[in-house]
Amino acid sequence: MQTKIDVISVGDIVTDAFIKLMDNQASVYQNENGLWLNMQFGTKLPYDHVEVIEAVGNASNAAVAFSRLGLNSSFITNVGDDDHGRDMIRALAKNNVDTRFVRVNGGKKSNYHYVLWYGDERTILIKHENYDYHWPHVIPAEEPKWIYLSSVSEHAGDYHNKIADWLDTVSGINLAFQPGTFQMDLSNDSVRRIYQKSNVLILNREEAVLVSGGNHEDLHDLFNKLHDLGPQVVVITDGPSGAYASNGTDRYSMPLYPDVAPPKDRTGAGDAFASTFVAALIKGNTIEGALQWAPINSMSVVQCVGAQEGLLTEDALANYLRKSPDWYRCSRL
Repeated sequence: MQTKIDVISVGDIVTDAFIKLMDNQASVYQNENGLWLNMQFGTKLPYDHVEVIEAVGNASNAAVAFSRLGLNSSFITNVGDDDHGRDMIRALAKNNVDTRFVRVNGGKKSNYHYVLWYGDERTILIKHENYDYHWPHVIPAEEPKWIYLSSVSEHAGDYHNKIADWLDTVSGINLAFQPGTFQMDLSNDSVRRIYQKSNVLILNREEAVLVSGGNHEDLHDLFNKLHDLGPQVVVITDGPSGAYASNGTDRYSMPLYPDVAPPKDRTGAGDAFASTFVAALIKGNTIEGALQWAPINSMSVVQCVGAQEGLLTEDALANYLRKSPDWYRCSRL
């Protein structure tokens, strides 16, 4: 008999090949369109090394984070019928993520991305395979306490309607939504239904502006407009400034947990924050308590290469919390 599922993560999965660029073979410059990675064109450039990291992606990182924090974690995703797909399934199982809902797509390739790693930042070359997205048959005994939905490709089509339709048929299941790039287009009525059904919505500040159309400089305006879309709890992360959360009535601010060492790689910091915030709620924590948990796992992840190696257990996270400085506290906005 399989253990009752606490949370099912939903989204795409990928293998990332991190190509570590040499400091003297690239540079970064800024113009009116943002920061740009600059390398010599039309020549051969030496690189430092490559690290291949399997079974990553927003939802996959969350699934591993939930498992690491002691929750019974399952995952709905698609892989191709190839070695990369089989390796990703094995990697999930190794991290104690239940793979019963992983769909192997015959004749298709698995997602494989290349990451140009320069300094502590990365530029990701992406290509999403075109899968036929199906919502699986989830019997009552398999129904989780929470669904955690994150990034899927532009090929997902009506997938969000299938998820929303299923949520209409069940009761007592909470939805956490960490939108990916293609899920921030509110002209898609299917995605709009997900915002309406979300118990928790987590975005960074720039994404919050994009989705809500609100004022970047006015957090209350951003919160008000995001709540108008339907979510009960809204979390906005804000880089070095920390994070903010609102339940529609009470609003909170939380600083970053101090880095224990200079970051090695910022990949997965946002996923660690979002999934840890939700994990804390699943375990019965308050919004204030969840805001104290989340930055700790985010800090830990950037100490390692890739999005999963640095994910903490609950005991390790609690130890960091016990050692936190006096100023590491949640305050009201």
